[in-house]
Amino acid sequence: MTSVTSTVVRLKLSLLRNGLRQSAGRRAAFVASAVVALLFALLQLLGLLALHGHAHAEAVAVPGTAVLALGWAVMPLFFPSGDETLDPTRLVMLPLRPRPLVRAMLAASLVGIGPVFTLLVLVGCVLSVAHGTAGYVIAVAAAVLALLVCVALARAVAAANVRLLTSRKGRDLAVLSGLVIAVGAQLVNFGAQRLGSSGLGQLQPVADVLSWAPPASAVGAVRSASEGAYGAAAGQLLSAVAGLALLIVVWARSLNRLMTSPDGSTLQAPDAGARERAFAGGSVRLLPGGRTGTVMERTLRYLWRDPKTKAAWVTSLAIGLIVPVFNAVQGTGSVYFACFAAGMLGIQMYNQFGQDTSAFWMVALTISSARDAYAELRGRALALLVITLPYATLVTVLTTALLGDWPRLPEVLGLSLALLGAMLATGAWTSARFPYSIPQEGHKNVAPGQAGLAWISIFGGMVAAALLCSPVIVLTIWLNVSAGGDAWSWALLPTGAGYGATITFLGLRLAAPRTAARLPEILTAVSKG
Repeated sequence: MTSVTSTVVRLKLSLLRNGLRQSAGRRAAFVASAVVALLFALLQLLGLLALHGHAHAEAVAVPGTAVLALGWAVMPLFFPSGDETLDPTRLVMLPLRPRPLVRAMLAASLVGIGPVFTLLVLVGCVLSVAHGTAGYVIAVAAAVLALLVCVALARAVAAANVRLLTSRKGRDLAVLSGLVIAVGAQLVNFGAQRLGSSGLGQLQPVADVLSWAPPASAVGAVRSASEGAYGAAAGQLLSAVAGLALLIVVWARSLNRLMTSPDGSTLQAPDAGARERAFAGGSVRLLPGGRTGTVMERTLRYLWRDPKTKAAWVTSLAIGLIVPVFNAVQGTGSVYFACFAAGMLGIQMYNQFGQDTSAFWMVALTISSARDAYAELRGRALALLVITLPYATLVTVLTTALLGDWPRLPEVLGLSLALLGAMLATGAWTSARFPYSIPQEGHKNVAPGQAGLAWISIFGGMVAAALLCSPVIVLTIWLNVSAGGDAWSWALLPTGAGYGATITFLGLRLAAPRTAARLPEILTAVSKG
């Protein structure tokens, strides 16, 4: 009789094989990603082996294992559709018990690029701290045990949240991926600079703590066995085994609940609609009347409800804050980096109609003249300003405070407002001239065949915005280089604000008749994909 484990493993291999048969592009992407991942893993392996015998090798190997486990834990939350076999609900109708299914899915989880990459890095971690016969013997078991903990952790998290992750609200968790990547990149950069100046010894206290937490405790056991501390090594291995057993128990219980309980993730609470209407009513009262207020409310609702729009906003908000603040904290920044916040949020004005996708036809029915188009564009711009103005001001003040350069606050804030106005103006015009569709499914932000339009719309618009903002930039430079110019730097704040408002008004006026005249072309472009 064929075992469940072998059947599920063959099922995983069949899914991979059939997926690669779909197209040559998919095969090429798989091969390219596999080659890049394996090359990177081999480089990590060689780097860790080079640390063998180093006094602080444990300070790298133990935290590195913990970081690998953290990656396995969060990836199912951010990318639930990355592996179809992460969804155990596909098997709930089969006559399978949770325990055999856990063993089968654990074995199937070891098939793929991710486990191979993790195993190579873990081998480097354990070998970097191994010495003597006992150390190398424990290293073999430690690498396998750490890999099983990582895989079981990912499966337990996925099983516990699978119904949420496969729902519409659950897919919104992918919005946080941009934030985590942006913050993580800056934290890695900041940490690398600190380590480069102070050495690996700073990580030793962290490694001492993590060496008792699974799966990093498995690597700690290798170091303890190499030093002859066999009692400590046994305790650390026991910690890793206990962590694996706990994860398997949690995983099995989640599978049992999935197989025996109805899916209530999409049921709405009885008073949810009433709360939504009350919230909407309160927010509408704060908006202006007429079409402008209606458009603002619709735009803000799209921002909150549409996953793609929300993802773009969250990423822009995060990067717009991280770049100036982290550079200021590191002492390498300039107060003018605060303009990055206005620039990142100003990009959200580009391709306004493409964000509506095929639903834009309902908006198009309400536009019969340039006046209607102007009201539509004005409402969208004002909705952006509701968030962008206080945000850009906050980032500018925070960056100035961190650098202690308060005399430049008025000119930097004025320059940010001028840049924001220029991007709103060019964004409105390019939305009418170069619209493109944004696919609702997957991680693509441009429909096939429209990449050229997207490049022209965004980067061409940004160049035009920089040119429109050049008078304020020139004035700022002139006041900084001329004698006595500092006494008039305060004037850049009202100048920049007035210039930005004027440019925005003119840009909306210029884009309105083009929008009204090109409605059929815009509707066709944004409905593709």
